Amino acid sequence: MAKSASLRKILSFVIWLTGVIVSLSVAFAMTDGTLALPKWLGGAPIALIAGWVVIITTVLGVVLAIIDYLT
Repeated sequence: MAKSASLRKILSFVIWLTGVIVSLSVAFAMTDGTLALPKWLGGAPIALIAGWVVIITTVLGVVLAIIDYLT
């Protein structure tokens, strides 16, 4: 039982970390202009704003997760 719980925690962490890395990768690509949105969705200005929103919320989520883990 304890082995299964430990494995579940490790797997959850790996999945969470993967999500953080992917979110930040896409967001930084949007803010740099490497990844763009179609013009009918607003184009570069919307991609820039959306990228920064994702960066800020992802970093905030990481900080809150660390605080939650430590308390």
